[in-house]
Amino acid sequence: MVVPDKSILKNLEPEVAAINAALVDNLQTHVPLIAEVGRHILLSGGKRIRPLLFILSARMCGCQGNHLTGFSTMFEYLHAATLLHDDVIDASSVRRGASTANTIWGNQAVILVGDFLLAKALSLAVTTDKLKILQVLSHATTMMAEGEILQLLHAGNLKISEAEYFEVITRKTAILMAAACRIGAILGEVPPGQEEALSQMGMNLGITFQVVDDILDYAGDARELGKEVCADLREGRVTLPLIYALAQASPPDRERLAAIAQALTPELAPELRGLLDKYGSLDYARTVARSYTLKALENLETFPPSQEKTYFWAITEELLARTH
Repeated sequence: MVVPDKSILKNLEPEVAAINAALVDNLQTHVPLIAEVGRHILLSGGKRIRPLLFILSARMCGCQGNHLTGFSTMFEYLHAATLLHDDVIDASSVRRGASTANTIWGNQAVILVGDFLLAKALSLAVTTDKLKILQVLSHATTMMAEGEILQLLHAGNLKISEAEYFEVITRKTAILMAAACRIGAILGEVPPGQEEALSQMGMNLGITFQVVDDILDYAGDARELGKEVCADLREGRVTLPLIYALAQASPPDRERLAAIAQALTPELAPELRGLLDKYGSLDYARTVARSYTLKALENLETFPPSQEKTYFWAITEELLARTH
């Protein structure tokens, strides 16, 4: 299978612009603060991967129409709600290179706006009059909440296993991408096998997305990331590169890794990166991420050739190769 050049994703820029416009249009409220905070988190950046996955899934399954763009915003509202809550929990001050909403408006307001965005997503879901869509979305939001709690329970846990790590990222990140693809398939009324294949594709892309995100936390450029390198580790998130290094390291290096992880400063970051490189941790994580993109491509094999399928191929490569 020859994967097309990622440059074809430029053809989706009009869809992204339409999604951005719909995000603002759908954010109708009588409370100005909600709109202000909502615009801050929604329009501060983001690739709109989740809405695009939904739109492309629906179109590939035969569902057309301008209504898809407006409906797709529910996935971005859900995602934005989790970001707002995450920043409060982590006491984050910077996201995408800008001040986080909680540093501007305070924790209480931001948590409540996050709740509003969740409610807005659910209100969009009911417009289809399809109970199955509500069931998929409610299952996804439940799993996302469980993922957040699991992440909190594992904060600073240097004994977390790879299996436990993948359980967290599957629930916290991948499930929403899976839901976006499945709901697109539901609207297209495809057979159950194709619906499941699209859901699994979204799940595999979601895992790829998070593993790459966790690689970039150690290896990315702070200016591109919009946050400091190793910010996730400083907030207590022990992710795949460190998990692998701790498992492979000699006893002295393992002890040093643990000491650095528990008291990480910017000055210690180069030493940490050196130990990760010594044990091939980042290369291992990249290999894992690549394996999930290959699974995502396999999930697409049940569908005939189409423009949407070509876009999906390009998106898998884009998620794997991204630098921010």
